[in-house]
Amino acid sequence: MSDVVTYNREGAIGVITVNYPPVNALGHAVRSGIQNAVKQGQDDADAKALLILAEGRTFMAGADIREFGKPMQEPGLPEVVNFIEASDKPVVAAIHGTALGGGLEVALGCHYRVAVPSAKVGLPEVKLGLLPGAGGTQRLPRLTGAQKALEMITTGDFVAAKDAQAVGIVDEVASSEDVKAAGLAFAQKVVDEGKPARRVSELTDKLEAEKGSDVFDKFREGLKKKARGLLAPFKCTDAVEAAFTSASFEEGMKRERELFGDLMESDQRAGLIHAFFAEREVSKVPGLPKDTPIRDIKKVGVIGAGTMGGGIAMNFANVGIPVTIAEVKQEALDKGLAIIRKNYENTAKKGRLTMEQVEERMSLISGTLTYDDFADVDLVIEAVFERMDIKKSIFSQLDEKCKPGAILASNTSTLDIDEIASATKRPEDVIGLHFFSPANVMKLLEIVRGEKTADDVKATAMNLAKRIKKVGVLVGNCHGFVGNRMLHKRGAEAMALVDDGAKPEQVDKVLTDLGFPMGQFAMGDLAGIDIGHSIREERRKAGENVPPSWMDKLVEKGRLGQKTMAGTYKYEEGNRKPIPDPEVDEIIAEFRKEQGITPREVSDQEILERCMYVMINEGAKILDEGIADRSLDIDITWIYGYGFPAYRGGPMFWADQIGLDKILDAIKKYQKEVGGKQWEPSPLLEKLVAEGKKFGDL
Repeated sequence: MSDVVTYNREGAIGVITVNYPPVNALGHAVRSGIQNAVKQGQDDADAKALLILAEGRTFMAGADIREFGKPMQEPGLPEVVNFIEASDKPVVAAIHGTALGGGLEVALGCHYRVAVPSAKVGLPEVKLGLLPGAGGTQRLPRLTGAQKALEMITTGDFVAAKDAQAVGIVDEVASSEDVKAAGLAFAQKVVDEGKPARRVSELTDKLEAEKGSDVFDKFREGLKKKARGLLAPFKCTDAVEAAFTSASFEEGMKRERELFGDLMESDQRAGLIHAFFAEREVSKVPGLPKDTPIRDIKKVGVIGAGTMGGGIAMNFANVGIPVTIAEVKQEALDKGLAIIRKNYENTAKKGRLTMEQVEERMSLISGTLTYDDFADVDLVIEAVFERMDIKKSIFSQLDEKCKPGAILASNTSTLDIDEIASATKRPEDVIGLHFFSPANVMKLLEIVRGEKTADDVKATAMNLAKRIKKVGVLVGNCHGFVGNRMLHKRGAEAMALVDDGAKPEQVDKVLTDLGFPMGQFAMGDLAGIDIGHSIREERRKAGENVPPSWMDKLVEKGRLGQKTMAGTYKYEEGNRKPIPDPEVDEIIAEFRKEQGITPREVSDQEILERCMYVMINEGAKILDEGIADRSLDIDITWIYGYGFPAYRGGPMFWADQIGLDKILDAIKKYQKEVGGKQWEPSPLLEKLVAEGKKFGDL
């Protein structure tokens, strides 16, 4: 018998127990162990029914990530699930924790399913660019009907035990959390009542009821918007439809395997798998030992009750950490707290929070007009206007008011953390915590280390990111850090393309066609184009040669973006859809005339190359300078902070897929045609091409 799967009998029930920490993933030892244990149960004359359950905190997860990229060892999961289902003795799955992916497929291969109240089930393969490949697309709709199966499989969302029972996935939800007791009781009931081995593959009621309906056509229509650019949700839909159109279960399974094979070969699957592993790897910071001590964060201060400050405060209240928000004027403070309450109440209206939870979270957020109330906080985050003089003044005051050991953080998106830290006598306690707007929604937290930032402060920040359910990426200090430094290059190139003759909406369409949720100019309108204007003004004051732009003219006319209903685009009340505006075309035409520019036709391919390859070149420079430790740090920053399509794996992974030699050739071409430092090839990029290597090889 396998070390990770055991068989023993308790009364008339043959108990098969999986114990493969941490999540009972379905690796080779588990698969073969389950098959052998089911056979042993079949051969055990005194066992009248079999029960499959798992030790630890969860039932079974899907594939074992330790086996990713390696040849599959027999038995494969479809074979194991079929073997379970073929048992003459009834087999019961007892589910606790989560039954995900292959874990749920194992449970669907059992004849009955019982779950503890806290259990959840799901088929999240779509999130890795795949579909359930062990019968999930064929068995689930036989229990739930088409609509629910489609929703679960194309989103990968989890379903709670009670809901799983309501839609037919689970036969019973136990009254207690004791999974073994629940499983044994249910299995004994099956024996006592003489229930047969009920094979899901043989159920046809739900299939017959929906044959010939338009559910699949309607669902695909909805996917065109919700899953734009994605391949897997459409293939999942095809596979579920095969359960209804195939002549037999076996034929449906054959179609599932064909579609699974298509997805295994797709670039999207490669990108999503890379993103999956990169997200896990990003928390392991090179040079920062795992056992680095962390500081206890029990109370937080936030400076600024505006959109960013309020959103940042919500992150802490959401996980039970008290927050004090400081503002200069009572009116601004009251307005900020009112907006936080409104945000929570809107969430409650959607059924995601109870009003009791709203009050609970609001009770954790208090306001103040003095930094004296920060005397006992463990962390304070400054979230005010992007001006160095203001930030240094604040940090000088915090240095006086905050207790020793308190972490002083800035939410700056571009400014020098070391210069901010120089306003204090404790630069080792200063760090950048760059949240992304809206801060209570966006998953990325760009954590910026200063030259003197202490290791325990870095470790605390990384731990805190996890605690508040963010993906933390530790990066170095330079203008714009990783994300905005690359974004500024793309933004400048997008502006230059419009100067040359492209329209803003053409540039944006190229980027959304690549998979971004919005283009450069629509994103600027959302954030507020006065922010970029302010950054340019700061750089001009610092003596940098920042050329004039038509965007500055928009700001001068009060077109600040969505908040003023007009920016690069115009907007209608209650609608965030950007609408091209002839007035902006006139402003751009006037600007070109002033600058002596004769507009020309600009191709979509040129837009793609100039917007994206300039980012890749800058990303390579960031790696070369050690601002990012690994290319995956850049990929995760862009996926979670800037909407880079996860199915393309992030900008550096995407570059590897395109071919670094091809990208370098284009960069050299634009160096001649366009000029500027941004088109000077990165030495690292040249080195990788010369050696035939990729960013992923670093």
